[in-house]
Amino acid sequence: MTIAVTGATGHLGHHVVTALLDRGAEPSDVVAIVRDAAKAADLAARGVQVRVADYGDRDALVAALAGVDKLLLISGSEVGRRIAQHTNVIEAAKAAGAGLVAYTSVLDAQRSPLALAAEHKTTEDLLAASGLDVVLLRNGWYWENYAAAVDTAKATGALFGAAGTGRVAGAARKDYAEAAAAVLLADDQAGRIYELGGDERLTYVELADVLSGIVGAPVAYKDLPRDEYTKVLESAGVPAPMAAVLADSDAGIAVGALDTDSGDLQRLIGRPSTPVATALSR
Repeated sequence: MTIAVTGATGHLGHHVVTALLDRGAEPSDVVAIVRDAAKAADLAARGVQVRVADYGDRDALVAALAGVDKLLLISGSEVGRRIAQHTNVIEAAKAAGAGLVAYTSVLDAQRSPLALAAEHKTTEDLLAASGLDVVLLRNGWYWENYAAAVDTAKATGALFGAAGTGRVAGAARKDYAEAAAAVLLADDQAGRIYELGGDERLTYVELADVLSGIVGAPVAYKDLPRDEYTKVLESAGVPAPMAAVLADSDAGIAVGALDTDSGDLQRLIGRPSTPVATALSR
């Protein structure tokens, strides 16, 4: 059983490959699809097959997926370009005869108000129309997304956001990676949808309390209108398009778009999710 992972040198992809090996997959049965083979030297040293292909190169993707039974399509990082990229991967998976495609989507993608969800919804639709066997891994927010907030809290004593009193059921990247590995190594996954979120379902006031413990000083949550929060992000050096996405995501948190109590993540990984304090203190 050959399992391929796209974006295998990325933050999530590398964790997935490692989790597959830790859960007993034979290294020679794991294919790491990467843009730069040199960055996958550590995986190659463990016996993983490293194949080079870019999301934008359909022919290279077809070659990279030759003989693959299961594929994890990790969503691309280039917001606004992902539909074309994902289409290339889906078409390559069909051409290569992949038996199952797992896709890292977002919580409740078909109904989510998040701007980030639009490309995920379209990708889910493309997968549904592809004729491939598909399993959806609808990931919640990564605790690591708040890494920059630690530095801001140290400097200002504040956590800035636009999430109101909404809750975010975050987890560490490693948690989501282990869940993906569990699905890829299991049988009878076609057609399943997993809504993945952590045990901690925190408001930003509660998140500010966690940050207080990390930085060793009081941290207060400053709730801002979305437009004002966007400007705060831009003034901190976040590019305008990404600042708008992050502020939109906070507005989504305010209405529950990144909260879930499904328990799917915990059942898949067989343990509680990583606490935010642990994820941000690494």
